[in-house]
Amino acid sequence: MNSVETRNALVFGATGFVGRHLILALDAAGVRVLAACRTQRSYRGLTDWLSAHGCRTLPELVPVDFDAPSLGLHAVDDLAGVTEIYNCAGAYRFGMSEDEARKANVDSVREVVALAAEMSGLRRMVLVSGYRTGGQDPAEVPWSAERIHRAHRTLGSYEASKAESDAVFQAEADRLGVPWSIVNPSTVSGVGATGESDQYLGLAESFSQLWNGTLAALPGNNETFVPVVPVDYLARFMSLLPLDPDSAGHAYWILDDATPALPELFRAVAQHYRVKVPAFGIPVGLLKVLPRALTKADPETIRFMSTDRYPTEPAREFADRHGMALPESVPAIQRWADHLAAQRFGEAATTSLNRGFAEYAGVRTFRVGPDHAETIVLPGLPVNADTWGGIAETLQPAIVADLPGLGMSNGDSRMWPDWLEQLLSSSESHHLVGHSIGAAAAVEAADRNPDRVRQLTLVAPFFLQQPAGASARLSFLTAHLLRRMSAEALSRQLTGSESSAPLLRTSVADLRRAGTSGRAARLLRASTEHRWRTSLIQQLTEFSGSVHLIVGSQDPLAPLAPELIDALGDRLRVTTIDAAGHHPQLTHPADLTQAIQTSLDPAARYLPQPPLVI
Repeated sequence: MNSVETRNALVFGATGFVGRHLILALDAAGVRVLAACRTQRSYRGLTDWLSAHGCRTLPELVPVDFDAPSLGLHAVDDLAGVTEIYNCAGAYRFGMSEDEARKANVDSVREVVALAAEMSGLRRMVLVSGYRTGGQDPAEVPWSAERIHRAHRTLGSYEASKAESDAVFQAEADRLGVPWSIVNPSTVSGVGATGESDQYLGLAESFSQLWNGTLAALPGNNETFVPVVPVDYLARFMSLLPLDPDSAGHAYWILDDATPALPELFRAVAQHYRVKVPAFGIPVGLLKVLPRALTKADPETIRFMSTDRYPTEPAREFADRHGMALPESVPAIQRWADHLAAQRFGEAATTSLNRGFAEYAGVRTFRVGPDHAETIVLPGLPVNADTWGGIAETLQPAIVADLPGLGMSNGDSRMWPDWLEQLLSSSESHHLVGHSIGAAAAVEAADRNPDRVRQLTLVAPFFLQQPAGASARLSFLTAHLLRRMSAEALSRQLTGSESSAPLLRTSVADLRRAGTSGRAARLLRASTEHRWRTSLIQQLTEFSGSVHLIVGSQDPLAPLAPELIDALGDRLRVTTIDAAGHHPQLTHPADLTQAIQTSLDPAARYLPQPPLVI
């Protein structure tokens, strides 16, 4: 096929992980795309995602019904001009029944091939099979009922149905004269350059266990090979197949042969995460016989832990012909692992804000927001950046960064000075918003970097309030309680009700990670120390910029020192949020946002008295 000829592609499975990235690759190549979607809602979700990812020409909708004859596409006029079909559809999940898996992965393939046979202008149909299931013999189709049952018992329904669909696709395409190609990808990882992915099965689940400290042992040995391939590499490979006449009738195993052996892969990710590597290994054979409650792994995923190698030379030759190159393996995997962790392995709330990790003074720092912003929010105890996500979205552009050792950032409070200096390096005129313990970090940052901070907004600044009770000094007990609290219990402790529990689930998850609750408890104890509190007040007194103090009426300021009032004069503003306590970002986010926006208003007057009440 000449590359200048008009290309019209029909994509099944368009809303899936591979399907979406395939549409991006086709769009970049100037291909007109028809997206087969089940509902208008799924199509809108697809086009929203594509628009956010720079798609120049959005695909046209083709309604599809996999339960209807010919997929409900008999009367669709637009299909007459289709030159290529991509079948990314199917069910990628474990634990399916035999009937469910065969309907999703075998019957659908048969229907799509039959549809393709009716298109006189079709030049290629491309099927996404799998590296463990590809290479089936079409001459053995149809499979007997006994073979089908045996395959599902032995392989699990996902892998068995994919193997059968591979054979059925070849047999039916050959019988009906449909020109075909097959891609057999390994585990599909995130975008090579960014790690972006919203698929959380397989290796991603193991990364989650590694991140949370629940991976008890490293599976496999130095021969265990679970390869990966970046999703954008796979998508571009697929988009080029119809342009290459020599690729017709061939299957390609698409994976990165440089993927480290499984234990080494986990070590590379653990080192990047700054978490402990499990001290022990466990043979795959033993994993297969241990109960799932002990391994915490789906039995179907364990089958992918193999010493097998795959025939990748044809795919490498194809890639070389078309100028394609895989990114360096380990860094790409680490970027993928980063993205998965930043998205909390699918648990993070969906917002318009960027989420990711950045390195400041050796601290792997979790942050929400753009790469650079003048407004930086430093959360308090024992919560994290996610609890400020809604406010940060309104304040855009603003960065919310977990303090060293808290939330999802590593390190500890001893790293504050250098960390704060590097955090502030992106701008010469910062507005720092510090909550509770974060207020201390904001004041110390302003004291050490006076030329870079023009304004402080201190929300519930503990050192200007009554110190916590004697129990706060019992850091061991505090750490023990924090590590075991549910979101509901933490919400009651912080706000007096359980209504903030949904916002605190990620904070609870962070407190259960190794060391986090202990660091939070030690900072809470430090907040009661008279010497530190006095030092912070002195530093605030010497600050030359504007200061906005925001507190809840149920968590008021202690009487302010006269020298602080005298020093700040009309640069001081006090706002009290009615009925709020120490965590107004949880209970009164709209009022708190309004108060902070007042801080951002250059026309706002800063008066020590009377306080503004919201």
